[in-house]
Amino acid sequence: MSGPATDVRRAGAARRAPQAALVVAAVLVLALSLRGPIVTVAPVLARVQDDLGLTAATAGLLTTIPVVCFAVMTPLASALIARAGPETAVWACLAGITVGVLLRSSGGGTGVVLAGTAVIGTAITIGNIVVPVIIRRSVRPSRAGGVTGAYTAALNVGAMLTSLGTEPLAARLGWRTATASWLVLVVVGALLWALATVRRRRLPEDPPAERGARAGHAPHVARQPGWAPWLLMLGFGGQAFSYYGLTAWLPTLLADRVGQSAATAGAASSVFQLLAVVGALGVPVLLARSTPVVALGVVGACWLALPVGLLLAPERWLVFAALGGVAQGGVFTIVFLLVVRMSASDRQARRTSALVQGGGYALAALGPSVLGAVHGATGSWAVPLLVVVGSLTVLLLGVGSVAVAAGRRVPEPSPST
Repeated sequence: MSGPATDVRRAGAARRAPQAALVVAAVLVLALSLRGPIVTVAPVLARVQDDLGLTAATAGLLTTIPVVCFAVMTPLASALIARAGPETAVWACLAGITVGVLLRSSGGGTGVVLAGTAVIGTAITIGNIVVPVIIRRSVRPSRAGGVTGAYTAALNVGAMLTSLGTEPLAARLGWRTATASWLVLVVVGALLWALATVRRRRLPEDPPAERGARAGHAPHVARQPGWAPWLLMLGFGGQAFSYYGLTAWLPTLLADRVGQSAATAGAASSVFQLLAVVGALGVPVLLARSTPVVALGVVGACWLALPVGLLLAPERWLVFAALGGVAQGGVFTIVFLLVVRMSASDRQARRTSALVQGGGYALAALGPSVLGAVHGATGSWAVPLLVVVGSLTVLLLGVGSVAVAAGRRVPEPSPST
């Protein structure tokens, strides 16, 4: 049965629907630039080494520095979002990526290239933290899962596009111009964000009745226990440690255990990365029909299939790489949906996002080094794979505990309430 509060809510929702759609579009285009500027140097790393005379260790910093920034610069990024607001923080992210990419491609020497890389990592850290805040404030709870999944998928699509397209561009234009050319995605994201912020300013302020009706949605948000952010951080750390560790060593592992060529081993790594899109988009569909615990159980089993399968039946690497790829994209979506779902305010979403990502990426930065060191000490890949099994167990226990607290999916208030 409808009443004045329901009519007010419907009117407000109708007025804000185009605004929300525009914000979502801007966030998805922004996501294309939150991984691409990092991975774009990998396909042309040999060219960069030759041009700058870098050692292998120094060249590796071009992909390691941004991950370290994700951990170290998180407090600064969180403080910026708190002081300037989410809208301004997005502009800082876009501007920082632009400055960093231009600096890295400017023609300077090693120091300039590394400095540009650090600026890129810092700017992307801001984007990583602010996106869950934007989703929480702009998207209805019933749609948060789908938008979070699309955001995760866009991260992977951006990485895939730059990975595939940079080397052909570099063959024609040189590595500096090729890596800078992807700024076109940042420009498109900036245009969409400008439209979204202008429209937001033009919307009339909510009348008191609508503010009360919208405030009535708060009980539908699962409240966050005090321990939840810490367990999410540990769980996300287990996910990120496994992801970055296997991303670094999977081709070498397959070459050693299965005797694959470098090209074939690289294909396995591509499968692992590409199928993350399937997991990111599939998890919201699964969540619509089940609970976060069930969804985590499904993708967790797929994740564990990769290291366990490579231990027991490495010749079936393609199946296990595909399952692991789907899982790593799906878990990322679940973690950040839980951040959105269990935050009752922008401030809580910002703090939780900062804690989860700051601590999680600190663990992630250890992944390649730890797995490499264990392999060097044992002369085998069996123990490093068991280390991955252990980190994934931390993932399942940490995120699983929070998923249990979140309960079933957040219901959308019916028109009669």
